[in-house]
Amino acid sequence: MAQKARVIKAQLQIADMLRHHYQDYSLTLAQHPSETDARLLVRVLAFALNASENLVFAKDLSDEGEPELAEYNLHGDIELWIAFGQLDEKWLRKASQKAKQVKLYTYGGRSVPVWWQQNQNTLQRFKNLQIWEIPEASVQEMAGLMSRGMHLQCNISEDQVYISDGNQSLSLEPRLLKDFS
Repeated sequence: MAQKARVIKAQLQIADMLRHHYQDYSLTLAQHPSETDARLLVRVLAFALNASENLVFAKDLSDEGEPELAEYNLHGDIELWIAFGQLDEKWLRKASQKAKQVKLYTYGGRSVPVWWQQNQNTLQRFKNLQIWEIPEASVQEMAGLMSRGMHLQCNISEDQVYISDGNQSLSLEPRLLKDFS
């Protein structure tokens, strides 16, 4: 019998000084049995960095044809497609054709620079693609914040992101590898 996704509730307070976005969110996330706590927290971080009233998580993580995190306009078109990991060119091309903007959040330590070196030239042609690297040490620290009922505060200022759960806090710096150009 297949394992079911675990339901995670997160109360997220965001203070984004860069975008002047200050909002509280009640999130319900499905954690696939194969998804690590670290990856789920990378998804929460991406939500915080891009938070808006129209940003939503996918209902089904196993649907490879749809974004895991996306912002839709009133007509149902994808304004922002957010993806995670070290995806291949074919997958990113598909996302770039379906959405106005695509953001990829990579993580994985030493494998990210290798992936970037192998794909950098090919991915430069996607003018609506932005690629971010989340440092591996930060990803592992974020995993320590994981609980089934999280209460997180996220402050975004300059290049720094500060995340706290009331008991512990961490600071991280996502690194921009490729900007929209």
